[in-house]
Amino acid sequence: MTIQWYPGHMAKAKREVSEILKQIDVVIEIVDARTPLSSRNPMIEELVEHKPRLVLLNKADLADPESTKKWHDYFESEFSKSLIIDAQRGKGINQIPGAVRDLAAPLLEKWKRKGINPRALRTLILGIPNVGKSTVINKLAGKRIANIGDKPGVTKKQQWIKVGKEMELLDTPGILWPKFEDEEVGYRLALTGAVKEEIFDFQDTIVFFFKFMQKHYPVLLKKRYDLEELPENILELFDDIGRQRGCLVAGGEIDYDRVAELVFRDFRHGKFGKVTLETPQN
Repeated sequence: MTIQWYPGHMAKAKREVSEILKQIDVVIEIVDARTPLSSRNPMIEELVEHKPRLVLLNKADLADPESTKKWHDYFESEFSKSLIIDAQRGKGINQIPGAVRDLAAPLLEKWKRKGINPRALRTLILGIPNVGKSTVINKLAGKRIANIGDKPGVTKKQQWIKVGKEMELLDTPGILWPKFEDEEVGYRLALTGAVKEEIFDFQDTIVFFFKFMQKHYPVLLKKRYDLEELPENILELFDDIGRQRGCLVAGGEIDYDRVAELVFRDFRHGKFGKVTLETPQN
């Protein structure tokens, strides 16, 4: 199954980002620490070009700390600046303005040489839906400015937001890309809430999730559902969890749709513990 979701406001956002970039000093890209690569829009490379970039690994509270450290090192090597944050709890937020100033240091030095009084640094904040852009913005601003929701597509238009006297943020709608070439990317984004639930199949997504957990986090999977052993057969795993959690239909048959949605909700609410769905390849 291929998961796709590219509503009209995202295409508009891409055009608007292209138009506004000349005014931008630093780009902040937010990724989900559970899916750092899959939650990076490949079109962003084309859009932001040579602009200095800060990568924020958000939702680190839900991710495997060891994997998050590896991803932090990866992004530091790729873009020179990365921070691990938990925007919901405000952890790491106070490091962002300083990191932006560090990235803008050549520009600030240029203004100084020319005798130009420094203005507030203009920062573009980008990310796919549901990576926590609005939460980051509200924490930086110290008040609720951007709308927050647990569903993708909450932000519909660009808006400038002041952060003290030294920085201005341009919020943009979350931008997905027209086609996921790798279907596993689609499954990861479905699991972390980047695409609307109405457009993907829970069972297919959880089959992917079970295979991943069997290989990388078998202990967490067994612990969550009080299983002594994990069956190799995915259908048997559905059966075991269905019986254990009472996901049955008339006649005692397993309700596979209910099992899949149960597991999906458990992951979305962090019930498995700290899980990262991909690791750096280098």
